[in-house]
Amino acid sequence: MSPFIGILSLDTRFPRISGDAGNPESYHLPARIRVVPGAGSPDIVRDGRPAPELVAAFKSAAENLVSEGACLITSTCGFLITVQREIAVSLPVPVVLSALCLLPMVRQMVGGRPVGVLTASASALGAGAIRAAGTSPEDVRIGGLQDSALFSGTFLALKDAQHAAFDPDEMQAEVCGAAEALLARSPDIAAIVLECGNLPPYAEAIRRVTGRPVFSILDAAKLVSGT
Repeated sequence: MSPFIGILSLDTRFPRISGDAGNPESYHLPARIRVVPGAGSPDIVRDGRPAPELVAAFKSAAENLVSEGACLITSTCGFLITVQREIAVSLPVPVVLSALCLLPMVRQMVGGRPVGVLTASASALGAGAIRAAGTSPEDVRIGGLQDSALFSGTFLALKDAQHAAFDPDEMQAEVCGAAEALLARSPDIAAIVLECGNLPPYAEAIRRVTGRPVFSILDAAKLVSGT
Protein backbone atom coordinates (compact mmCIF):
# COMPACT_ATOMS: atom_id res chain seq x y z
CA MET A 1 0.00 0.00 0.00
CA SER A 2 1.40 3.40 -1.00
CA PRO A 3 1.73 5.87 1.87
CA PHE A 4 -0.66 8.78 1.96
CA ILE A 5 -1.38 11.83 4.07
CA GLY A 6 -4.60 11.66 6.08
CA ILE A 7 -6.37 15.01 6.35
CA LEU A 8 -8.96 15.73 9.02
CA SER A 9 -11.39 18.22 7.50
CA LEU A 10 -13.96 20.52 9.02
CA ASP A 11 -17.54 20.04 7.86
CA THR A 12 -17.93 22.87 5.33
CA ARG A 13 -19.47 23.67 1.93
CA PHE A 14 -17.11 26.25 0.43
CA PRO A 15 -14.88 25.20 -2.49
CA ARG A 16 -11.42 23.89 -1.68
CA ILE A 17 -9.32 25.48 -4.42
CA SER A 18 -5.81 24.41 -5.41
CA GLY A 19 -3.47 25.04 -2.50
CA ASP A 20 -6.18 24.78 0.16
CA ALA A 21 -5.34 22.29 2.92
CA GLY A 22 -8.62 20.51 2.20
CA ASN A 23 -7.75 19.81 -1.44
CA PRO A 24 -5.85 16.51 -1.83
CA GLU A 25 -4.02 17.89 -4.87
CA SER A 26 -2.35 20.52 -2.67
CA TYR A 27 0.02 17.96 -1.13
CA HIS A 28 3.32 16.49 -2.25
CA LEU A 29 2.11 12.94 -1.51
CA PRO A 30 -1.23 11.25 -2.22
CA ALA A 31 -3.79 12.45 0.31
CA ARG A 32 -7.19 11.42 1.60
CA ILE A 33 -9.73 13.75 3.13
CA ARG A 34 -11.86 12.66 6.07
CA VAL A 35 -14.64 15.10 6.92
CA VAL A 36 -15.61 15.13 10.59
CA PRO A 37 -19.41 15.55 10.60
CA GLY A 38 -20.67 18.37 12.76
CA ALA A 39 -17.28 20.06 13.06
CA GLY A 40 -18.28 23.37 11.54
CA SER A 41 -16.09 26.43 11.39
CA PRO A 42 -17.77 28.18 14.37
CA ASP A 43 -17.31 25.00 16.43
CA ILE A 44 -13.54 24.92 15.94
CA VAL A 45 -12.51 28.54 15.28
CA ARG A 46 -12.88 29.54 18.90
CA ASP A 47 -10.82 30.44 21.94
CA GLY A 48 -10.41 27.06 23.61
CA ARG A 49 -10.73 23.37 22.88
CA PRO A 50 -13.53 21.92 20.76
CA ALA A 51 -16.40 20.18 22.53
CA PRO A 52 -15.45 16.73 23.90
CA GLU A 53 -17.64 14.89 21.41
CA LEU A 54 -15.88 16.64 18.53
CA VAL A 55 -12.45 15.82 19.94
CA ALA A 56 -13.55 12.17 20.10
CA ALA A 57 -14.77 12.38 16.50
CA PHE A 58 -11.45 13.81 15.31
CA LYS A 59 -9.57 11.06 17.16
CA SER A 60 -11.76 8.36 15.63
CA ALA A 61 -11.33 9.77 12.12
CA ALA A 62 -7.56 9.92 12.60
CA GLU A 63 -7.44 6.33 13.85
CA ASN A 64 -9.42 5.17 10.83
CA LEU A 65 -7.06 6.94 8.44
CA VAL A 66 -4.05 5.33 10.13
CA SER A 67 -5.70 1.91 9.88
CA GLU A 68 -6.07 2.54 6.13
CA GLY A 69 -2.35 3.30 5.79
CA ALA A 70 -1.89 7.02 6.47
CA CYS A 71 1.75 7.90 7.16
CA LEU A 72 0.91 11.34 8.56
CA ILE A 73 -2.20 13.02 9.96
CA THR A 74 -2.85 16.68 9.37
CA SER A 75 -5.92 18.93 9.28
CA THR A 76 -7.60 21.82 7.54
CA CYS A 77 -7.85 24.08 10.61
CA GLY A 78 -4.98 25.45 12.66
CA PHE A 79 -7.21 25.98 15.69
CA LEU A 80 -6.89 22.23 16.30
CA ILE A 81 -3.53 23.05 17.87
CA THR A 82 -5.44 22.86 21.16
CA VAL A 83 -5.81 19.07 20.73
CA GLN A 84 -2.54 18.46 18.85
CA ARG A 85 -0.77 16.69 21.71
CA GLU A 86 -3.81 14.68 22.77
CA ILE A 87 -4.35 13.26 19.30
CA ALA A 88 -0.64 12.85 18.51
CA VAL A 89 0.03 10.78 21.62
CA SER A 90 -2.76 8.38 20.68
CA LEU A 91 -1.43 7.53 17.21
CA PRO A 92 1.59 5.59 15.90
CA VAL A 93 2.33 8.05 13.06
CA PRO A 94 3.37 11.71 13.09
CA VAL A 95 0.59 14.24 13.61
CA VAL A 96 0.67 17.91 12.65
CA LEU A 97 -2.80 19.38 12.94
CA SER A 98 -1.76 23.02 12.67
CA ALA A 99 0.83 25.21 11.03
CA LEU A 100 1.24 26.74 14.48
CA CYS A 101 3.35 23.66 15.28
CA LEU A 102 6.03 25.40 13.20
CA LEU A 103 6.24 28.45 15.46
CA PRO A 104 9.15 27.30 17.68
CA MET A 105 11.22 26.24 14.66
CA VAL A 106 10.48 29.41 12.70
CA ARG A 107 11.44 31.57 15.68
CA GLN A 108 14.77 29.76 15.87
CA MET A 109 15.27 30.23 12.13
CA VAL A 110 14.86 34.00 12.48
CA GLY A 111 17.10 34.32 15.52
CA GLY A 112 14.33 34.61 18.09
CA ARG A 113 12.77 37.67 16.51
CA PRO A 114 8.96 38.02 16.59
CA VAL A 115 6.92 35.93 14.16
CA GLY A 116 3.63 37.04 12.66
CA VAL A 117 0.62 34.75 12.65
CA LEU A 118 -2.04 35.39 10.03
CA THR A 119 -5.19 33.68 11.26
CA ALA A 120 -8.80 33.25 10.28
CA SER A 121 -9.79 35.05 13.47
CA ALA A 122 -7.46 37.07 15.66
CA SER A 123 -10.22 37.53 18.23
CA ALA A 124 -10.59 33.75 18.60
CA LEU A 125 -6.89 32.82 18.62
CA GLY A 126 -6.20 33.01 22.33
CA ALA A 127 -3.00 32.76 24.33
CA GLY A 128 -3.77 29.12 25.12
CA ALA A 129 -3.49 28.17 21.46
CA ILE A 130 -0.12 29.88 21.12
CA ARG A 131 1.14 28.17 24.27
CA ALA A 132 -0.15 24.82 22.96
CA ALA A 133 2.16 25.40 19.99
CA GLY A 134 5.12 25.66 22.36
CA THR A 135 5.55 29.41 22.02
CA SER A 136 5.03 32.37 24.32
CA PRO A 137 2.25 34.75 23.24
CA GLU A 138 4.69 37.63 23.75
CA ASP A 139 6.82 36.29 20.89
CA VAL A 140 4.14 36.43 18.19
CA ARG A 141 2.18 39.19 16.49
CA ILE A 142 -1.31 38.22 15.35
CA GLY A 143 -3.37 39.51 12.45
CA GLY A 144 -6.78 38.17 11.48
CA LEU A 145 -9.37 38.06 8.73
CA GLN A 146 -12.48 37.93 10.90
CA ASP A 147 -13.58 41.38 9.69
CA SER A 148 -12.91 40.72 5.99
CA ALA A 149 -16.30 40.33 4.32
CA LEU A 150 -15.55 37.74 1.66
CA PHE A 151 -13.23 35.68 3.85
CA SER A 152 -15.54 35.57 6.86
CA GLY A 153 -18.63 34.94 4.76
CA THR A 154 -16.91 32.06 2.99
CA PHE A 155 -14.87 30.36 5.68
CA LEU A 156 -16.19 31.41 9.10
CA ALA A 157 -19.96 31.30 8.66
CA LEU A 158 -22.26 28.42 9.53
CA LYS A 159 -22.10 25.71 6.87
CA ASP A 160 -25.44 26.52 5.23
CA ALA A 161 -24.53 30.22 5.04
CA GLN A 162 -21.05 29.77 3.56
CA HIS A 163 -20.46 30.98 0.02
CA ALA A 164 -20.62 28.09 -2.44
CA ALA A 165 -18.23 29.94 -4.76
CA PHE A 166 -15.87 32.89 -4.55
CA ASP A 167 -13.50 34.95 -6.67
CA PRO A 168 -9.92 33.87 -5.80
CA ASP A 169 -8.53 37.24 -6.91
CA GLU A 170 -10.89 39.09 -4.58
CA MET A 171 -10.01 36.68 -1.78
CA GLN A 172 -6.30 37.21 -2.42
CA ALA A 173 -6.77 40.96 -2.19
CA GLU A 174 -8.43 40.62 1.22
CA VAL A 175 -5.78 38.22 2.48
CA CYS A 176 -2.89 40.36 1.27
CA GLY A 177 -4.53 43.42 2.79
CA ALA A 178 -4.66 41.66 6.16
CA ALA A 179 -1.01 40.63 5.82
CA GLU A 180 0.03 44.19 4.99
CA ALA A 181 -1.95 45.48 7.97
CA LEU A 182 -0.18 42.97 10.23
CA LEU A 183 3.20 44.13 8.95
CA ALA A 184 2.26 47.79 9.34
CA ARG A 185 1.30 47.22 12.99
CA SER A 186 4.29 44.98 13.69
CA PRO A 187 7.18 45.82 11.35
CA ASP A 188 9.50 43.81 13.61
CA ILE A 189 8.12 40.44 12.46
CA ALA A 190 10.74 38.37 10.65
CA ALA A 191 8.43 35.68 9.20
CA ILE A 192 4.75 34.84 8.90
CA VAL A 193 2.99 31.58 9.78
CA LEU A 194 -0.43 30.99 8.22
CA GLU A 195 -2.67 29.44 10.88
CA CYS A 196 -5.59 28.86 8.54
CA GLY A 197 -5.71 25.99 6.05
CA ASN A 198 -7.56 28.19 3.56
CA LEU A 199 -4.61 30.60 3.29
CA PRO A 200 -1.86 28.58 1.53
CA PRO A 201 -3.20 29.43 -1.97
CA TYR A 202 -2.13 33.00 -1.25
CA ALA A 203 1.23 32.28 0.40
CA GLU A 204 3.31 33.48 -2.54
CA ALA A 205 1.28 36.68 -2.84
CA ILE A 206 1.78 37.30 0.89
CA ARG A 207 5.54 36.85 0.45
CA ARG A 208 5.53 39.42 -2.34
CA VAL A 209 3.61 42.11 -0.46
CA THR A 210 5.36 41.66 2.90
CA GLY A 211 8.88 40.66 1.91
CA ARG A 212 8.80 38.04 4.66
CA PRO A 213 9.13 34.24 4.44
CA VAL A 214 5.75 32.55 4.80
CA PHE A 215 5.00 29.09 6.20
CA SER A 216 1.81 27.03 6.05
CA ILE A 217 0.40 23.64 6.99
CA LEU A 218 1.55 22.36 3.58
CA ASP A 219 5.15 23.18 4.52
CA ALA A 220 4.66 21.41 7.84
CA ALA A 221 3.30 18.30 6.12
CA LYS A 222 6.25 18.17 3.74
CA LEU A 223 8.73 18.62 6.57
CA VAL A 224 7.18 16.00 8.84
CA SER A 225 6.71 13.38 6.11
CA GLY A 226 10.41 13.64 5.27
CA THR A 227 9.86 13.59 1.51
